[in-house]
Amino acid sequence: MSAIGLRTPVAPASGLRGLVRVLLSQHRRALWAAGALLVLGVAIVVGLRIWVAVASSAERCADGDTTRCGDGSYLPTYARTATENYLASGGTAVLLLAGLVGVFVAGPLIARELESGTFRLAWAQSASPAQWLAARLALPAVLATTGMTVLVLVYRWGWTGIRSNPHASGLSWYQNGIHPALGPTAVAYALLAVAVGALCAVLVRRTVLSMSLTALVLGTVMLGFGKRRYELWPAVRALGGDYPTGDSWHIESGMLTASGKEIYWKDCFGAGSPESFTGCLRNRGGITNFIDYHPASHFWPLQLVETGILLVLAAAAVALAFRVLRRRHG
Repeated sequence: MSAIGLRTPVAPASGLRGLVRVLLSQHRRALWAAGALLVLGVAIVVGLRIWVAVASSAERCADGDTTRCGDGSYLPTYARTATENYLASGGTAVLLLAGLVGVFVAGPLIARELESGTFRLAWAQSASPAQWLAARLALPAVLATTGMTVLVLVYRWGWTGIRSNPHASGLSWYQNGIHPALGPTAVAYALLAVAVGALCAVLVRRTVLSMSLTALVLGTVMLGFGKRRYELWPAVRALGGDYPTGDSWHIESGMLTASGKEIYWKDCFGAGSPESFTGCLRNRGGITNFIDYHPASHFWPLQLVETGILLVLAAAAVALAFRVLRRRHG
């Protein structure tokens, strides 16, 4: 037989490492795109810091003095104002990137092969179903963890530098648009996105449907934590005139009755002036003012509790994905 036009078959890579190498080769364009997004995000934060530093000499008082104003009439430059607005959405951007990882990377890596049936080729060679799934989880998980860690460190550096200005506004640590990007919560969201994308792909085995379901689940989780994050750690209560100072997160306020019942300011919404609010609360039996808040020292407890919950959810989703795959394919 003539050997012309025939190629010697290449031995398939064995084990998890071989599967990862194949995935890197197959999805190199997507990896280059993800790397470009990472570089772009870092460049934006660095560029904003440089822009503010160059323009800071133009910050002046209303009377034209270039020193800090003592009368509260400090005039920031456009560079600083724009930078504060951009950084105020850093946490939202990080959550969006985490969602994209789950919707467009982790899920399709698995669902596309299950839908087309090409997974049988890998299983018929040297990879078990568990190894096949592990490779498709490990690759996006490692890349997402690395990328998110870099973004968090750079964003925190940019946020800290801009926020150090005593006149900075709209950059409080507890804001939904900021808090997720300041610590390990961002990495946990990325890992959860990978896990949910994989689980949805294994369950529905259809690429578009799994992407839609992943987006729905992740959006629900992110919105839920955004609305209830303050409940992850016990708030501090200040009574009487002992109001919190510094960058504190105001949760609730009102008055306590003689029996200790809480009457909230919102219960008297529409009463008019502050005096009317006070009168409304006292008419309801209020005798002592109270404020529930999170001081700045609660940043790390809130971050770590949320991170822990997200990692537990991610681990549960991964375990369920392996269990579903094992039941269906042995």
